Amino acid sequence: MSGIANIPAPHNEPVLSYAPGTAERTALKSALASQSGEVVDVPAVIGGRMVRGGKLEDVTAPHRHRQVLARVHHADADAIRAAVEAAVEAQRDWASWRFEDRAAVFLKAADLLAAEWRQVLNAATMLGQSKTAYQAEIDSACELIDFLRFNVHFAEQLYAEQPMSAAGAWNRLDHRPLEGFVYAITPFNFTAIGGNLPTAPALMGNTVVWKPAATATLSNWHFYRLLEEAGLPPGVINFVPGDPVEVSNILLADSRLAGIHFTGSTTVLRALWKQVAGNLERYRSYPRIVGETGGKDFIVAHPSADAAALAVGMVRGAYEYQGQKCSAASRAYVPRSLWPEVRDRVVSDIGSIRVGDVADFTNFRGAVIDQRAFTRLRTHLERAKTDSGVSVVAGGGTDDREGWFVQPTLLQVDDPGYRLMCEEIFGPVLAVHVYDDARWRETLDIVDRTSPYALTGGVFAQERSALIEAEQALRNAAGNFYLNDKPTGAVVGQQPFGGARASGTNDKAGSILNLMRWVSPRAIKENFDPPKDYRYPFMREA
Repeated sequence: MSGIANIPAPHNEPVLSYAPGTAERTALKSALASQSGEVVDVPAVIGGRMVRGGKLEDVTAPHRHRQVLARVHHADADAIRAAVEAAVEAQRDWASWRFEDRAAVFLKAADLLAAEWRQVLNAATMLGQSKTAYQAEIDSACELIDFLRFNVHFAEQLYAEQPMSAAGAWNRLDHRPLEGFVYAITPFNFTAIGGNLPTAPALMGNTVVWKPAATATLSNWHFYRLLEEAGLPPGVINFVPGDPVEVSNILLADSRLAGIHFTGSTTVLRALWKQVAGNLERYRSYPRIVGETGGKDFIVAHPSADAAALAVGMVRGAYEYQGQKCSAASRAYVPRSLWPEVRDRVVSDIGSIRVGDVADFTNFRGAVIDQRAFTRLRTHLERAKTDSGVSVVAGGGTDDREGWFVQPTLLQVDDPGYRLMCEEIFGPVLAVHVYDDARWRETLDIVDRTSPYALTGGVFAQERSALIEAEQALRNAAGNFYLNDKPTGAVVGQQPFGGARASGTNDKAGSILNLMRWVSPRAIKENFDPPKDYRYPFMREA
């Protein structure tokens, strides 16, 4: 076939409302009822072959922790090694496909997800990860669809990046996939990230070993099945649930490791990086490491801030999805003149927040992901109740009888260096330091130096000069920076996402910058009229 393909222009997938009486609400309720009544058997998939027989692990609903949703077969050591072989073998064919043919797989996947698979993934995300209908819709439907469509668009732009040519020659770049396999390690909190981390490298001709987070395996499994329906060839992405230490030890010891695409904790990424560094001599090439990790994301308000907008930004930024977004607001700095009104508004909102089973659409929040997260958060809260200089303004309670429920909590702390102003705890807890209005500039310095992270942050001010000052003072404090908005909710194609410092490599998921990491360019020069004599003109006698 000849011709230059006209790739469909991407657009952000519209967010459905799920309001009473809508067709999507009826469809989602039906999917929830159906999936609640079954226990899914989830195997590993290696080279297109389903592999069972390893250790079994249950996936349970966080808000009903006795309800088993799936039983997952862990890949053993032999299966993990087989996944590497399958990926390396599959790349021989996959990397030779035209870009348009690879793109077609993921564009079809996007259309399938926008239609008949939408409520399958939304329901699985709600049940397995305790997201509300809205939080699931913006994640497992809209953002994942956007990743699939916009990545194709960004890849087209990347392939079009070509060098100049002089007379008599033609220069071009061959944007090759990496040589070897990519290891994708995905988190529990976003189904969209679970889908993007393996598919972004695959779009560029790479093949992948994908280890999903145990607590997100149900939704990730359904997405893998969707990719198969979209025409993804066997072995291009190998689905390998298993023990994270065992999987990593085997994959990072293989000489053909070409890259790691990771979202998770800072501690884990640092451990992986050290492990890779210790194995450098054995690798065929230097592995690309792309990681998005933790955050201690901030909201800082100027005395000119709108109190109502600030309060909503704090509530939505800190408490949506139980504060389990890496971008969630977990520390705030509010001027003393605004604090009484802001405090009262936030306390009022917290008092009206309904927490419970996400199948009840009147609930604003569900449960934290598992018992380990619940125990960690309860320990933090119990300690805060006895720490000097800390006041529990609202919330602070926990309940594990039915599910792993932690109340949305507002703390006021006197010391801006208090540990809950510095340490990531990944839960619905917002610590607030109230500062004297005259210390605005000093407070900006405190925000910048308090935490090792630099993922997201928001500034609220009505005075433009204050926004300018904050933008300059906090330039390195956040990879995603918001003015008069909460620090969550990045949209593919609008706000490329990622942070620096201890928050990761800042390779910006949802942009061309991320896709650049998954190619290894080869420069090609073709000379149409090569010289026939080694001598240069300057060598001639006068």
